[in-house]
Amino acid sequence: MVLVGDKGDGNDGEIVDYRGNPIDKSKTGGWLAAGLILGTELSERICVMGISMNMVTYLVGVLHLSSSKSANIVTNFMGTLNLLGLLGGFLADAKLGRYLTVAISASITALGVLMLTLATSIPSMRPPTCSNPRKEDCSEATGHQLALLYAALYTIALGGGGIKSNVSGFGSDQFDASNPEEEKKMVYFFNRFYFCISLGSLFAVTVLVYIQDNVGRGLGYGLSAGTMVIAVVILLLGTTLYRFKKPKGSPLTIIWRVLILAWKKRGLPHPSHPSFLNEYDIAKAPYTKRYRCLDKAAILDDHAAAHESSHNRKNPWIVSSVTEVEEVKMVFKLMPIWSTCILFWTVYSQMNTFTIEQATFMNRKVGSFEIPAGSFSVFLFITILLFTSLNERVFVPIARKITKTPQGITSLQRVGIGLVFSIAGMVAAALVEKYRRDKSMNDDFKIRAFWLIPQFFLVGAGEAFAYVGQLEFFIREAPERMKSMSTGLFLSTLSLGYFVSSLLVTLVDKATNRHWLMSNLNEGHLDNFYWMLAVLGVLNFLAFLVFAIRHQYKVQNYSISHDELKTWEASKGVEDGLGKKQDVDNKQTS
Repeated sequence: MVLVGDKGDGNDGEIVDYRGNPIDKSKTGGWLAAGLILGTELSERICVMGISMNMVTYLVGVLHLSSSKSANIVTNFMGTLNLLGLLGGFLADAKLGRYLTVAISASITALGVLMLTLATSIPSMRPPTCSNPRKEDCSEATGHQLALLYAALYTIALGGGGIKSNVSGFGSDQFDASNPEEEKKMVYFFNRFYFCISLGSLFAVTVLVYIQDNVGRGLGYGLSAGTMVIAVVILLLGTTLYRFKKPKGSPLTIIWRVLILAWKKRGLPHPSHPSFLNEYDIAKAPYTKRYRCLDKAAILDDHAAAHESSHNRKNPWIVSSVTEVEEVKMVFKLMPIWSTCILFWTVYSQMNTFTIEQATFMNRKVGSFEIPAGSFSVFLFITILLFTSLNERVFVPIARKITKTPQGITSLQRVGIGLVFSIAGMVAAALVEKYRRDKSMNDDFKIRAFWLIPQFFLVGAGEAFAYVGQLEFFIREAPERMKSMSTGLFLSTLSLGYFVSSLLVTLVDKATNRHWLMSNLNEGHLDNFYWMLAVLGVLNFLAFLVFAIRHQYKVQNYSISHDELKTWEASKGVEDGLGKKQDVDNKQTS
């Protein structure tokens, strides 16, 4: 049975069955296998959303932590989960493969949720109760009482990161992209993958949140744990049905190798012409002058050159190829846009934390039924689904007619629209919070919690554009051999967005002496925090516009880099330069 990173025979990336033999397409892969894999993502989403969208009310209301500390616990948890997606992707690509990574990660997640069930069920894990923890001086949970909670959350983050970074890739491995019929099915797989994410989120913020608030946290998290255990069993039972892609090495290794070699050879002079760089004549990517310091990784130093051999030129730890260097340059070129995507997720994280806190101070009754505060995030997911459908059925077709391009709306235009929506969402949140606090303080009147819908609607609409735009941008613009890393780049923007939220909350708490973000929102100034995020959003959007205007899509780099190379060759007076370039052109075209 060949499942763990064993290379077997054949080429890297070979598709095999669970025994390591060539696959029988009639008995492996397809919708049955993909459906079993989707169950893992559905369960992961139920667990994570059931925690992130309602944990803050438990931390404030039961453990008596401050609003700012509670918000930071949630955002740090979500940030760590998305950051660990990089680790999960690396392990799958480098050694374990996607199946084992998903199976192990799902088991770890199940263990984490079981620990969380215990942490919220055992009475000794909670401080003494208070009639109104937001107004009275209640005892906070001690470090001992929080220890199991923290251990549970970060165990879930470890498992969730491994699932998140690999389950979609493992599901798509069940379809052969070279087969037209299976390729069509693969497109539907991604649609259904997104549907599973949304379905799990909706279930978590409605059914699970209601159970957590009205029946018991232990039961709510216990159901999540049971769901995850069932998903692991189902995943393992389908082992004989899956198609397995053998690990072919992580692209992160290539990046670090190029950076290390470029640093070690930083004292070497640049060659008089790029054709002297290693494997320039067979490069699979056109040479560019941008980030020339990285070119030194492709220089064969004097010691290696003195013992020059084909072995030295092929040893990636002695010298990189031009192809590898150019791929790393392409990743570096994504970084300016990447940096301006972070703040969107900082804004989005407020929907998990302070917006839920706002709901607890508002009238949530519909007749005699009181809607749980965490359930109001259902409007966020409904809006995401609505705008996702409108994008494909309305906005993109209209844009195609206007721009006369198949894409209609470019990936960067989608991201820009998402950023604008997020700014508008923070403006709406600030206005609603000021109105809510004024009514509560002056008239002793609780406004309806449905006033929160505009901020959920605007941020949700922003995610529908920004999520798709960012993912599309990183996938399209990443080097061909580094496509698997594109998901990691995307997840890292989510991760840093949550961490930036924690940092801002901490800084604002210190700068205002805890006057803005108080546990009793009626005595604080949460609206000022929202206004600050809106201003930061405007500055971030202006920076994004500058980077987006200057960004050259990968398709355009080909002609531009050739023009740059012509200028280089002319300036160097290389007589056979154009002849060399033509040879490269012919090879790249073929």
